[in-house]
Amino acid sequence: MLKQTLVAGGRSAAATTMLSALAVGAAAAPVNYEIDPSHTYPSFEADHLNGLSVWRGKFNKTAGKIVMDKAAGNGAVDLIVEMDSVDFGLPQMNEAAKRQDIFDVERFPHARFRGQLVDFVDGAPSKVVGEFTLHGVTKPLTLEIRQFKCMPHPLFKRELCGADAHGTFQRDAFGVDAGKSYGFRMDVTLRIQVEAVATE
Repeated sequence: MLKQTLVAGGRSAAATTMLSALAVGAAAAPVNYEIDPSHTYPSFEADHLNGLSVWRGKFNKTAGKIVMDKAAGNGAVDLIVEMDSVDFGLPQMNEAAKRQDIFDVERFPHARFRGQLVDFVDGAPSKVVGEFTLHGVTKPLTLEIRQFKCMPHPLFKRELCGADAHGTFQRDAFGVDAGKSYGFRMDVTLRIQVEAVATE
């Protein structure tokens, strides 16, 4: 009787362990998110005449995907920006930025950032380590995630995640060196404000 009880107890414990493992595995499954273009606007800050002022602009058209496993502490980002959607709030400036001597949007219609979500703290990533492609040139770029939050989407009833990421790069390293001969600083601050909804 005792032996049967121990065997039964062992089977019960094994079953419980297996169910727990399955539950953990299910909870740790990666989730796919589609970037919401109506709430995602990469923006940038660039120097004008070596400290005279700061030019600020954004891009109005983006697309992409995010895969994230918060329990495992990993994930990936793939963000594509349409360069002809550049917006300084001044039409003349927008057209100038699209021309050959700056973004050259006819030859290079897209910029792209692809990276890995790393350094998770309490289920939230704090960095994205990846590669940035601009003007046909690809170089390493790390973004710091200064704000991150997930919540149920109020309309779609699926998980909605948002972040504010920040990084800097030298634009002349990508072949965008307009104004350099006039003393313009080449460092650019890049900010990526992104929201993404879990796919069904």
